[in-house]
Amino acid sequence: MKKFENVEYDTLLVSFKEILKRNKLKFTSQREVILKTLYSNNEHFTPEGLHFLIKEKYPKLNVGIATVYRTLNLLEESDVATSISFGTQGKKFELGNKPHHDHMICKNCGEIIEFEDKAIERRQQQIARERGFKLTGHLMQLYGICGICQKQIKK
Repeated sequence: MKKFENVEYDTLLVSFKEILKRNKLKFTSQREVILKTLYSNNEHFTPEGLHFLIKEKYPKLNVGIATVYRTLNLLEESDVATSISFGTQGKKFELGNKPHHDHMICKNCGEIIEFEDKAIERRQQQIARERGFKLTGHLMQLYGICGICQKQIKK
């Protein structure tokens, strides 16, 4: 993921074309729209949600749900995109060009709240050093109930 942090779209597109070529896949307008939509939106998408948004924004472009799934999986395998797993509910994807961050996930509505905390990051590094472990990356996902859902539950 690190190699794609803060990459402008044109540079990202060149990398994407190289990834497709290495995997013996063609560069198509459908695949480009998938990448462009991920790049242009600061959200976490299910493949179905991304597919719906693309159909809405590009009604004349024929993009199949299978193409969305395959392209997202390729982007994730190539560290261009990351995902959060929701078990039987599937994955939500985001472009991996953001600085490192962690997630709080509402178990009620599924909202994902991104956060950064330098103290947590330092503590993780310290714990790894104390145990002779070379930390190369991590994902932190905190689960709970968001403020909006808490208010609705109290009613």
